[in-house]
Amino acid sequence: MPKISKKGNGMPASPIRKLTPYAEQAKHEGKKVYHLNIGQPDIDTPQVMMDAIRSVDFDVWAYTQSEGTESYRTKLAEYYNRAGYNVDAGDILVTSGASEAIVIAMQSCLDPGDEVIIPEPFYANYSAFAWMSSAVIKPVLSFIETGFALPPVSEFEKLITAKTKAIFICNPNNPSGYLYSYEELVELKKLCLKYDLYLFADEAYREFCYDGNKFYSPMHLEGLDDHVIVFDSISKRYSACGARIGCFVTKNKRVLSTALKFAQARLSPGMVDQIAAEAGTDTPESYFEVVNKEYTERRDLLVQALNKMEGVFCPNPKGAFYVVARLPVDDTEKFCQWVLEKFSYDNETVMMAPAAGFYCTEGAGRDEVRLAYVLNKEDLAKAMICLEKALIEYPGRVVKGETETLKEEVRI
Repeated sequence: MPKISKKGNGMPASPIRKLTPYAEQAKHEGKKVYHLNIGQPDIDTPQVMMDAIRSVDFDVWAYTQSEGTESYRTKLAEYYNRAGYNVDAGDILVTSGASEAIVIAMQSCLDPGDEVIIPEPFYANYSAFAWMSSAVIKPVLSFIETGFALPPVSEFEKLITAKTKAIFICNPNNPSGYLYSYEELVELKKLCLKYDLYLFADEAYREFCYDGNKFYSPMHLEGLDDHVIVFDSISKRYSACGARIGCFVTKNKRVLSTALKFAQARLSPGMVDQIAAEAGTDTPESYFEVVNKEYTERRDLLVQALNKMEGVFCPNPKGAFYVVARLPVDDTEKFCQWVLEKFSYDNETVMMAPAAGFYCTEGAGRDEVRLAYVLNKEDLAKAMICLEKALIEYPGRVVKGETETLKEEVRI
């Protein structure tokens, strides 16, 4: 039998989706499964986007430009300039989701063996993108006790070698919900200028900042134009995950022209998807106000419920729609599988993402899970009841006395 490639064998599986067979089996057994494992919002897609799709009228479903349609890129530039980015359509490359934008950036900026420093926990697929690009991730560990705040710049500097080419952040962060401050971005700017590094910024959750906290982008920093590459997506902003439209934004013309060659090789992003995305740029601010209020209420419900459970600790995130919680269990991969395979309460159970898959550091996150608050509040409340009951029944429960002290210290 022909062999699978070394790259194929080494490609990491998604920790977000790998428990899916157990969830499907639970459903076949008649159980209701609350999906908190994946960032698929149940929020309605904006009406302007749905109307644009329904009114599509063309005779030939044709290729678009490899960089994306000029009309969409122009509207996208207007959107970014309302946020103070000072870009034009020529600074934007439309991609098939943010995922393709990240892969193109790694292939454009990194040679095989080059290193990227990423604060962890980080979005699990970054590992896959780096593997596809023959790049190496060097993680900087952040900690649940500090709410996953950006580690000191000195910790980044310890990892910089001749092979280091970029620092990569996700802001607001997936999986932790951490929102980087302006001061933290300034510190990263200094590091990038000192060592001539790229600063990659995944900003797919830009719209989702809570409690009056403000979002800042590296695009807001002066003197960093040749270093910053922003990755973005309409998936979360407009609850349009199936549209698969993202983009790559940079003022570095050499990087952009290189990225365009990779974009040309895959031909073009989807035509109908771009029509919908272009319409989405006219989504009224009232839409985001309603959505942010809903997510804030969901976050509060989830975090409060988690921290009322014995032995559980969950920091309160300022952005995105995820939390990472520490559970009193021996291993969350075993626990999450057990919850789907062996447990139910009132014939209901819950699917979570074991957090170890969001770390590179060996052994990190083994007692943590990522939960996405993408379900309505009634379902979230029921999911939390299931989780609390499961923690009581789980045979691998571990008593951790320091958790209650930690809750008091951070004033949950």
